[in-house]
Amino acid sequence: MRIAVLIPCYNEALTVGKVISDFRRELPTALVYVYDNNSTDDTAVIAKNSGAIVKKEFRQGKGYVVRQMFLDIDADCYVLVDGDDTYPAEAVHSLVQPIIQNEIDMCIGDRLSNGTYTEENKRLFHDFGNNLVRKTITFLFGQKINDVMTGYRTFSRMFVKSFPAMSDGFQIETEFTIHALDKKFRFKEIPIDYRDRPSGSVSKLNTFTDGLKVLCTIFRMLRETRPIQYFGALSLIMFILGILIGFPVIFEFLSKGIIDKIPSAVLASGVMIFSLLLYITGIILNAVVCSEKKAFELNLYRVYSDSFANKEQKGQNRK
Repeated sequence: MRIAVLIPCYNEALTVGKVISDFRRELPTALVYVYDNNSTDDTAVIAKNSGAIVKKEFRQGKGYVVRQMFLDIDADCYVLVDGDDTYPAEAVHSLVQPIIQNEIDMCIGDRLSNGTYTEENKRLFHDFGNNLVRKTITFLFGQKINDVMTGYRTFSRMFVKSFPAMSDGFQIETEFTIHALDKKFRFKEIPIDYRDRPSGSVSKLNTFTDGLKVLCTIFRMLRETRPIQYFGALSLIMFILGILIGFPVIFEFLSKGIIDKIPSAVLASGVMIFSLLLYITGIILNAVVCSEKKAFELNLYRVYSDSFANKEQKGQNRK
């Protein structure tokens, strides 16, 4: 099995050397890739001297880096980890094994279940933000996820080569989870220990702006993957609003036989028509999404068949 360790980095000179050494020790046959995202320190030099394959990604943002990694690198198992030395390299075996055995397509390093993230991370509101994102996805998509925002994951080749990276920043972790839920990929979470950044290392995650981007990404992907729920909810809100505006008009007509509240009647009618249009939009887009999912599944079967045929051919060539 070809294993690739992917480390996106931005100004991680303090820790990247240790991260590379740790993963080369744990996975001696794996190739370690570091993509430098416009670092102003010696991240790239240290990574190269530590034995990693170093490349540059000039578009700023973790989403851009991960997208380029997935396009460039071909492997059977992918290990994605941050370069800040907060994730234990020793845990990689439990994350890689289910991928190698073809049991799942994405394995999530869960920092939250055993409480180490809460104990180690002292940054204000980070724990609150993680819980908010986790509960939002659980509520909207109907499946409990313990850790949505972890940067420590392993993937199968099938998952990586079918993943449409649309985010430019830290929202990419949310995209991984929702893509797995929507496309019915097999995944599971494995609890890992978490340690906070060493002294002198600075987090690039902004609690408020990046947190807002993550929430916007969740609702955008809900609109794209579950349009009937998204537009149905908006339609229901407009329907209730129309009832509230129109109730005095209806009451006046029933009691007096005439309508004096003409503006309210016109507004209520407009809101109810808008509610109906929203629901019809949801129905139409839901049909489009269902068609796209069928096309995705057919293409996935085709890619899997080609991959299997290539492996068989390689095996015969070795014999």
